[in-house]
Amino acid sequence: MKFKEKLKTDKFLITAELFSPKGTDVSGFLNRASCLAGIDAVNVTDNQRASMRVGSLAMCKLLLETGIEPVMQIACRDKNRIALQSELLSANVLGIENVLIISGDHPNAGEYAGAKTVYDLDTVQLIRTAKLLETGTDLAGKKLAGSPKFCLGAVVNPSAEPHELQIIMLEKKIKSGAEFFQTQTIFDVNQYKNFYEKIKHSGVKILPGVTLIKSPKFMQFLQKLPGVNIPQNIQDRINNAADPLAEGMRICAETIKELRSFSDGVHIMAIGMEEYIPEILKNSF
Repeated sequence: MKFKEKLKTDKFLITAELFSPKGTDVSGFLNRASCLAGIDAVNVTDNQRASMRVGSLAMCKLLLETGIEPVMQIACRDKNRIALQSELLSANVLGIENVLIISGDHPNAGEYAGAKTVYDLDTVQLIRTAKLLETGTDLAGKKLAGSPKFCLGAVVNPSAEPHELQIIMLEKKIKSGAEFFQTQTIFDVNQYKNFYEKIKHSGVKILPGVTLIKSPKFMQFLQKLPGVNIPQNIQDRINNAADPLAEGMRICAETIKELRSFSDGVHIMAIGMEEYIPEILKNSF
């Protein structure tokens, strides 16, 4: 059963995320991917943190070849409407249907602070564009020789305030054609539940992001990201742990266990430590 079909069931969906290599050696990427057999779908990031890497399109094709259903991330930051449409069509030609549409981190977040942003289309406009391509027409009104089929995803941040603005954006994306959402990483399950109660009527699956904290230093990095709220009790557990990674795995498993009671699923971001995901999931029941 494809990911698109699973979205129509009551299954607790599990997706994970991989980042592309910075160079042409894909062996490490494929090794990390091999740990994710049985996951419903696996995202490949699109130059996350505005850091240049191999494109999501190429790595998603490699995942397909290994039997893993990919989700191609595509950022509005780097491409104009010509290139965005071209990449969507290219993905479909290669058998990639799942697409997560994001704005993309500003170049100031990475090593190319002087890079020019594009943002020719915003996320809502790009979702509408993908839906238009499905009808056999492009943004210029030209007919396509063959129409793509997508399963379109978008993002929402349940920790951002005010909630009302996030809900307005979520509803716009749904009306434009988004079929599922993945969220910024959450650590406060009660905070997420309060947000979820406001949007669960939306009719689409919302997969909250869960991140494996591997060290106090990494936790400090996470805290600097917009919209990330790490409760004090979790900070204390990581800072006081004899083995921060093991404690981070326990926290991750506990979070997923809590989410199983009401959430549509979970999106796991282990950020280079995907080999621990199977154990985390095993302990999340």
